[in-house]
Amino acid sequence: MSYPPPSMSSGSRSSRRTMEFGRTYVVRPKGRHQATIVWLHGLGDNGSSWSQVLDSLPLPNIKWICPTAPTRPVTLLGGFSCTAWFDVGELSEDGPDDWENLDASAAHIANLLSTEPADVKVGIGGFSMGAATALYSAVCWALGKYGNGYPYPVNLRTVVGLSGWLPASRSLRSKIEGSSEAARRAAFLPILLYHGTCDDLVPYNYGERSARYLSSAGFRYLTFKSFDGIGHYTVPREMSDLSNWITARLGLEGSRS
Repeated sequence: MSYPPPSMSSGSRSSRRTMEFGRTYVVRPKGRHQATIVWLHGLGDNGSSWSQVLDSLPLPNIKWICPTAPTRPVTLLGGFSCTAWFDVGELSEDGPDDWENLDASAAHIANLLSTEPADVKVGIGGFSMGAATALYSAVCWALGKYGNGYPYPVNLRTVVGLSGWLPASRSLRSKIEGSSEAARRAAFLPILLYHGTCDDLVPYNYGERSARYLSSAGFRYLTFKSFDGIGHYTVPREMSDLSNWITARLGLEGSRS
């Protein structure tokens, strides 16, 4: 079943343009299909580069879906156009944030997961801006709806964020804290966050504070790990640890749990 993306409620030309997502790359499972994870690239990147990284991981029971974000002007880059899940002017706990395109990207991701078999566990992961979008999706899942009120249709089982942040973290935390049902749901979603202590693009303190906001909002099943001396990139030991964590949390074949 396909769900209408929230931004389609607007008839503006700019809204339609933001819905022009790029190519989606799929890494098929090499073993029994137990889980599907949508993985989101960072600002200016595309799904192809991450599909190659994910294909090399020792996770034969996962199907990876790697979409490419729309190309749009980005305020942070002085209006330069590149692939981006939403527009961002500055990293801020309060915003303002591009809620319309956050919702549109979250809906696109949910659509990609909506056709997976019922017995397959589904999740979202990402790097940098992709991680921010994944965390926004986690909040939508807990609330049961997107920011504009459309129902969130997918039952997430895990969320992973590398070198990212939670957009408008104070506002989103308040929304969850204002709903006992959302806080209850949040408590059951495993989240893994990694951040390098020397990240000069998304500063470490933003990642750390985002983890703190999520935990205080009710995401009790959250793991935050720092990597000393690492900048805004991934390293093999990070990806190895990620593989072990996903295997254990999703109960994949090979898990000791």
